[in-house]
Amino acid sequence: MAPLLVAGVTATLIPALAPAQASAAETLQRFENQKPAWHRCDTSQPAAFQCATIEVPLDYGRPGAKTVELAISRLRTSVPGKRHGAILFNPGGPGGEGLDMPVMMKDALPEKVREQYDLIGFDPRGVGRSSPLGCGLTATEQNFERPYKSETFGRDVKWARTVADKCRARNGDRLPYFTTRNTARDMDVIRAVLGEKKISYLGYSYGTYLGAVYTQMFPQRTDRFVLDSAVDPARVWRGMIQVWAEGTEPAFTRWTKWTAQHDRTYRLGDTPAKVKKTFWDLIARADRTPIDANGEKLTGDDIRATLRARFFTPAYAAEAVVSLKKAADGHGTAHLSPVPGDQRPPRRAATGQPPSDNGTAVFWSVVCGDTAAWPRDPQQYRRDAIRDKAAYPLYGDFASNITPCAFWNKPAESVTAVDNKVGVLTVQNQWDPQTPLVSGLGMHRALKGSRMVYVEGGEGHGVYSEDQRACANLAVNAYLSTGRLPAHDITCKPSRRRNDGVNPGIVPAPQPTPQAPRF
Repeated sequence: MAPLLVAGVTATLIPALAPAQASAAETLQRFENQKPAWHRCDTSQPAAFQCATIEVPLDYGRPGAKTVELAISRLRTSVPGKRHGAILFNPGGPGGEGLDMPVMMKDALPEKVREQYDLIGFDPRGVGRSSPLGCGLTATEQNFERPYKSETFGRDVKWARTVADKCRARNGDRLPYFTTRNTARDMDVIRAVLGEKKISYLGYSYGTYLGAVYTQMFPQRTDRFVLDSAVDPARVWRGMIQVWAEGTEPAFTRWTKWTAQHDRTYRLGDTPAKVKKTFWDLIARADRTPIDANGEKLTGDDIRATLRARFFTPAYAAEAVVSLKKAADGHGTAHLSPVPGDQRPPRRAATGQPPSDNGTAVFWSVVCGDTAAWPRDPQQYRRDAIRDKAAYPLYGDFASNITPCAFWNKPAESVTAVDNKVGVLTVQNQWDPQTPLVSGLGMHRALKGSRMVYVEGGEGHGVYSEDQRACANLAVNAYLSTGRLPAHDITCKPSRRRNDGVNPGIVPAPQPTPQAPRF
């Protein structure tokens, strides 16, 4: 097969390339050959931290048509003679900003890893400074946690339809192209723009699915990939919301046992059954008379949603229940600490701030636009919510209630079937509230060439951190520095510093509002 010369670059193409495909390939070369105008990102950041803006096709099927801008960043930390390549980061979401991640990761990575890589960040398409999406949603419309009740289901259906309608009206024919597959294609353009034959990657939460999709679409360009706190590709995306309910029940059972063992401290019951009764009695009381907490009135439904993630770290949940119980008894206002593993930094101050609903808009664009598996009949959501409230009392009705995806446009592409033998490393805590263990195991099964580092007893969302003595971090660093996967899966115990439900070194990127959903 003869090579095709495009703009002075020799590129080998597949046989029998149709004229339209050849034209698209030529146009795509224009994006891959961009020369970024690197400049200092911000005077508040290190001078070596550089930013640039590149263009990518809105629709890769029509690369000569509309484009979107991508904000990218770099810290050139590699050392001549030791440089392996570039490593790209994603903090999760969908909707998380990743532009600042090189600065966040610089101190977390040990020198032996840092000196091999240039650190690369980017805001995914639609996020932050990358042609940001917005739907004009109010704060109430961004609240996606809606418990199923027969008397309010009609309002929930109206909310779901309103969100979908507003996103269509605000974004028009651009909306179907803000998807995981297109973000993976954007990553490959970034790779080409950087002049790299392959790219390495560290992705958290939703970023694990993005990384897995990249391995499926571009296996020959996949270098050293670490997927931390993984999404199950077989569950995208309704199943990943529903797994929050499925995963919470064993966490709740564990919490009742732990709290009973610490009855001298919390006084919530000296047996698991008594602790369970104390909790559900509190829920019933709050449904009758909402409880003051953090300046709000919380119903029983609010408490179920608020405590869901806390049950994965027993002390946090016990402290919250004690505070709520005292408030219900008339002793002041309850004070609830931030959700474990969700210690988000303040948003960066910058010109050209994205819309206030940016995180929510991107979340629905991706989870609705990635897959056609969402039911279209509102009554299916009603039936599922009733079923799952019985099966998973803590959160089942929230997880299976209707979403805007019921009224979203048909996806532009089929969902990606992740099923390959590319060698990657997955990392997973046992007690993760956002991507529970069953989800991480699903990713491990899908990536047949992967190895898993499992932190037995580990709590919180996100494993890899700046605590370089931790067993899981040692495994990740060995892989990133040598490229050799462990011979077998590894089981670690949590470090004492780490097992408090909070990742001390790496935190997910902030969302524009506390209502913005994310994995």
